[in-house]
Amino acid sequence: MRYRRKVDTLPGTVASGERFDRLDALRGVAIVWMALFHFCFDLNYFGFIRQNFYTDPLWTQQRVAIVTLFLFCAGLGQAVAVEQGQAWPRFWRRWAQIAGCAVLVSIGSATMFPRSWISFGILHGIAAMLILARLLAPLRGGLWLLGLVAIVLPHLVQHPFFDSRWTNWVGLITRKPVTEDYAPILPWLGVMLWGLAAGRWVLAQRRHWMSGTLPRPLAPLAVLGRWSLSFYMVHQPVLIGAMMAVVALRR
Repeated sequence: MRYRRKVDTLPGTVASGERFDRLDALRGVAIVWMALFHFCFDLNYFGFIRQNFYTDPLWTQQRVAIVTLFLFCAGLGQAVAVEQGQAWPRFWRRWAQIAGCAVLVSIGSATMFPRSWISFGILHGIAAMLILARLLAPLRGGLWLLGLVAIVLPHLVQHPFFDSRWTNWVGLITRKPVTEDYAPILPWLGVMLWGLAAGRWVLAQRRHWMSGTLPRPLAPLAVLGRWSLSFYMVHQPVLIGAMMAVVALRR
């Protein structure tokens, strides 16, 4: 993603045309990791391997790590957007793309997994959390504490009211829902808020960590990171289609 702002900005803000290739590359790492995870999941679904993606820590902990990296990157990106003075209309245009893709994911998953379709997965969560992060951004240092509260609260407070498909998006559940993807507001908002807080500090104190020169071999990751949403929406249909073709040819 390219981050730009107008020239008539406040002192110390982002210069026109400044690129954050290191942030894009980090997002690219998350995308590649996710694609590899989904590739293995699809291999298992079509019977090429035998793994338990729902209970085996090898897979459940990987999912936690991937989602954490995604949401932390989203928080970093929001820090850049806030510093650049991104207007709400532009925010809502990008948000609509994410929300629209989340709806498509729900529809597609309901077709393939009717008993465990995705009602509040990672894209649904990002769409909701981006709004909250944008509203909470002025808290600056307070984001660290608020993020900690968001992460800890689901471990301290649970209620059966939040176990239904209509309310489990909050995250205060007593049992995990039967779904192929689940990224509730709590505790995951905390990760995004920490990314936002870290991003604001980095931009002020260690700007080169995100905007410094990227080694040439890592350039493809930055490109992938700029097109993360498009890649996310395309990779699973391609993988599933390819495996369905292989299964058909083996018959």
